[in-house]
Amino acid sequence: MPDEAINSTIQTLTIAGTDSGGGAGVMADIKTMQERHVFAAAVVVAVTAQNTIGVQDFMAMPKKMIDEQFASVASDLKIRACKTGMLADVATVEAVVENLKKYDLGTLTVDPVMIAKGGARLLSEDAISTVRDKLLPLADILTPNLPEAEELTGIKIEDRDQMVVAAKKLQAMGVKNVLIKGGHQTESDRSADFTLLENGQSFWISAPRIDTVRTHGTGDTLSSCITAEIAKGADVQTAIRTGKKYVQATIADGIQVGHGHGPLNHWAKITDEEGVK
Repeated sequence: MPDEAINSTIQTLTIAGTDSGGGAGVMADIKTMQERHVFAAAVVVAVTAQNTIGVQDFMAMPKKMIDEQFASVASDLKIRACKTGMLADVATVEAVVENLKKYDLGTLTVDPVMIAKGGARLLSEDAISTVRDKLLPLADILTPNLPEAEELTGIKIEDRDQMVVAAKKLQAMGVKNVLIKGGHQTESDRSADFTLLENGQSFWISAPRIDTVRTHGTGDTLSSCITAEIAKGADVQTAIRTGKKYVQATIADGIQVGHGHGPLNHWAKITDEEGVK
């Protein structure tokens, strides 16, 4: 095979924990990336016992296993964009940061996963400062929801103006592009997200709220879609808009799985009917 043909397929990487229920984490990441027509590899940093009702238990991977996975991927594949998800604890965050500095894995999207839909904490309290101080400066794109943005900035976010202030503070921490997801604000019939770009430009994007409990894995899915689109060559703004449309489609075209916060429909297709603007 000619050298130029080797690794010509677009490849992405998720660095996160598993979800035995299949709706979030590495499972959601790989499903999303596959549906967006890129090849997905994975570095598993934690394993959870989890379903739509909640997280029953989890275990972080030893540093040696994390290091070996990174080395395996980097030695053979050509990763154009990567993302982080659940990182569990200080040791795991530090191991991931060390490897991200060691290998060229393309554009980095950080989804600072802290709490699962069912309320279980997926990032230890003492690891928040490690994420803030060591991981955020490496991030090309950061995608916190409102509670995560509050944890990282110390700002209580109750309206759009405070979302803008929080985004500026996060960018000052070294993040190039910040997307703050507004889904936790429920006073409106639309879910509005704010993006502050590296060049200083900003924009809002919103979508109609859908009355459903089947939203497990929305953050993972959004960040994975953004990662896939970036790997395919999209600019940040286009990737974020596509991600919002895709997530909206996965919620609108729902599936019936489990007894609690059900998963998204990752095979849903983007149409002109999402109402995203």
